[in-house]
Amino acid sequence: MEPRVGLLEERIRAPLDRLGLESYSFKVGWYNAVLPPAFHLPYSENTLAFVVVSVPAMFDKAFKPFLKKHMLKKIHDPIDQCISHHLLLVRESLADYQVDIMYDYEMLPNRKPKFLAQTAAHISGAAYYYQRKDVEQDPWGEKKIFGVCIHPRYGGWFAIRALLVFPDVEVPFLLQNAPIDCVRTEKERIELLEKFNFHWQDWSYRDIIEAKEKYSEEQKTYFATPPAERLKLLNLSRGLQRNGVAVFPAKEECIA
Repeated sequence: MEPRVGLLEERIRAPLDRLGLESYSFKVGWYNAVLPPAFHLPYSENTLAFVVVSVPAMFDKAFKPFLKKHMLKKIHDPIDQCISHHLLLVRESLADYQVDIMYDYEMLPNRKPKFLAQTAAHISGAAYYYQRKDVEQDPWGEKKIFGVCIHPRYGGWFAIRALLVFPDVEVPFLLQNAPIDCVRTEKERIELLEKFNFHWQDWSYRDIIEAKEKYSEEQKTYFATPPAERLKLLNLSRGLQRNGVAVFPAKEECIA
């Protein structure tokens, strides 16, 4: 790893690790090389970036403390606000660099996502992006089949949250870390894509490998609950009403 990347990575990783967030470095050129031009990130190919993912510990280490300390803004999802709050603090701590932040829910004016989260996770080595092309004997015919990332330690019990891009930092000699292929057999890959596409609500695709840590029952209940009812689960609705704050989540995190 380039020395400059190592120093930056440590300054990002130290605060995020305490919050149940992980970061993985990559070059923008790796990302753009596997996508059509319409989805390219508008930076030079050697630009340094990091993908940020949340792991099961995030719920207790970052989300619940955030809800107790901060008044929620209108329209945004509380999880999104929590992630944004902490990444903005990271950016403030890196005032000697320009840092562009893109979130998984952000869209461009043409309604395309600002970045393709699963592609970013794959090329950074964070998680393996299993797609239809990874199955040799395709059993789905004309059906639309979406791909899904699997983390080597957490299986499907994680979420891709954001990109941190450093426009002024070029790392031409950065070496790419391949994602760990942890769903190796044809049978398991078919099972994974079947469960993710047709039975995602029962959580079973997340257990395609043995995870070292999963979402707690409280966390699973939170994400399985309709957005408008989630705050009641954390006994926070009374406090929010007292502060005169209405919460209208912008999206349902069906695969958070």
